Amino acid sequence: MTDVSVVMLAYGAEPVLSDAVDAVLSSRGVAVEVVVVDNGCTSDLSGLEHRTGVRVLRPGSNTGFAGGCNLGAAATTAGVLAFVNSDAVVEPDALAALAAVARRPEVGLVSGSIRLAETPSLMNSAGNPVHVLGLSWAGGLGEPASRHAVGATVASASGATLAVRREVWDALGGFTAEFFAYQEDCDLSLRCWQHGWQVRYVPAAVIAHHYEFSRNPLKFYLLERNRLAMLLTVYGGRLLVLLAPALVALELAMLAVAVRQGWLRQKLRGYRWLVANRGWLRRRRRAVQSVRVIGDRELAGLLTGHFDPVALPLPVGAGVLNAAMGGYWRLVRRLL
Repeated sequence: MTDVSVVMLAYGAEPVLSDAVDAVLSSRGVAVEVVVVDNGCTSDLSGLEHRTGVRVLRPGSNTGFAGGCNLGAAATTAGVLAFVNSDAVVEPDALAALAAVARRPEVGLVSGSIRLAETPSLMNSAGNPVHVLGLSWAGGLGEPASRHAVGATVASASGATLAVRREVWDALGGFTAEFFAYQEDCDLSLRCWQHGWQVRYVPAAVIAHHYEFSRNPLKFYLLERNRLAMLLTVYGGRLLVLLAPALVALELAMLAVAVRQGWLRQKLRGYRWLVANRGWLRRRRRAVQSVRVIGDRELAGLLTGHFDPVALPLPVGAGVLNAAMGGYWRLVRRLL
């Protein structure tokens, strides 16, 4: 009987995929299966198709990270689901550690001690902070793993490797497929908290991630579009009204950055998508708000008003920006 169903996506060249699958199949303490979703992989997957415990799904088109994970999850039956990046190599006890915490009734999502593969003593993510304006980043990036040796609740699990009970996944409806890629882990985590389930960081689950931060126009388009879509559907009305001045200020700043860095067309494309899909946004908002049991006052305690200069490139005078945003966020929280 399978304890944990692991879903991996394959897209483009996948130099680490075989190692990642081998590591999952070598897991101790749990019986596992692996479902690989071929989203347009250019590497040869024929060897994986003949591996015991591995299935390859071919949807015929690139379904994106969110859609591919949903498709893979629907093809499995284990009580615990795990999503592992194709460039992430789990240690033998990692999945058992994640599954043990994921099975706790008060817990919804869990992610592990995700390390930089090139320097395994340093963190890639110990759970991801979420800024009140919707930005999220890898928590603890570059810090010694010894600083993150204690389990904790976190605002967001990292999509590089996360686990969830089947009943929680079904209740949340999986990842938001319309996002295609980026922000889906943050969106899922905040909705998990709104349902009354915790999101936990599990340091005993160690994963080596061949992390590479890329910058390209499509990524900026998806990140910005999905950030706004998440805010418009997850946040309550009062919180959105209170944050409106800061949100407008950030949009103006993002437009200036987009002009300077050459991706203004993609930023404007995101606005057009939001307008064209305003009907979906309204329906999605009603669905998300109708099932939440945690209000924005409690949710606010998970969010930060501080931008991390290690994870996000900040302009000169960032200290003043952080101080001003921190004070503004404290005021908003008092008014919630």
